[in-house]
Amino acid sequence: MKKVFAVLLALFVLVGCGQKSGTGDAKQIKVYTRDGSSGTREAFESIIKLEALTNNSAETSSNGDMAKQVGASPAGIGYVSLTTDFEANGILPMAYEGVKPTIETVNNGTYKLARPFSYVTRAQGDFGNDSKEQLIVAFLDYLTNSTEGLQVVLAAGGIVDTSKGKPWSELKVNHPIVEQDNSSITIKTGGSTSVEKTLKAAVEQFIPLAGNFKWEPNHTGSGDGAKRTIGSEKEGANSIDIGFASRSFKDDEKVSEGMATGVYAQDAVVVVVHKDNKDFTNFTAKQLVEIFGGTAKNWSDVK
Repeated sequence: MKKVFAVLLALFVLVGCGQKSGTGDAKQIKVYTRDGSSGTREAFESIIKLEALTNNSAETSSNGDMAKQVGASPAGIGYVSLTTDFEANGILPMAYEGVKPTIETVNNGTYKLARPFSYVTRAQGDFGNDSKEQLIVAFLDYLTNSTEGLQVVLAAGGIVDTSKGKPWSELKVNHPIVEQDNSSITIKTGGSTSVEKTLKAAVEQFIPLAGNFKWEPNHTGSGDGAKRTIGSEKEGANSIDIGFASRSFKDDEKVSEGMATGVYAQDAVVVVVHKDNKDFTNFTAKQLVEIFGGTAKNWSDVK
């Protein structure tokens, strides 16, 4: 009887030692990516130098959808904005090349998976009325130059230098439009889904400071930011007043035609895995190319 027990115990130990905690070596990696219009995807793939994405990847529709899908997949891996609520979505943020994604590491340049939050507006005189145009100029000044605007973007996860800001009380004298009732004006924004958290925080704080205008967000991906302000869809049903991209605008996105264009914050692209995957805390560019390129199919392939 003792011999039988000893054999069973030995088998149990051998089986238990053959698999790590968390995802487990034997599990097939579930790769999640973004759609082709995503600025996050473009930034991620260009920085890690991914030439071809695996055909076995699952496409997600937005930053929030990516977080949700990876959080529901124990063997999943994807990438999201630093503004994402990791804990609420059940995902773990990974370091990249040994550097954790934080505001400090993006600002000092040590975290390399970083990109800008860019914006472009419609052309001057193409907003339908002068009041809306003046209100948009005021909002962009608030967003990019005011202490209050920079602070709210920072609090929402955007990476900005608040020391460069000036009090809104000083800046608003240049924008008399904010002193009138603007409740009949609707400002439409679109483009990147990654900017939504920081943009929402800034707009909602600005509305009562600028005559209670209305805001209509329709964010579908960075590729639509320029397209729906100055591009082929600027006169269509989905036209917007300010378009955003979570990347630099491309040469063929002729943003110089807009009344205003620029960058209002920096952001980190963060590789994420399921919260129960405790086997990894860091990925190198080489490992990510192998995973997202399909060379590494199981977690045991990631060395």
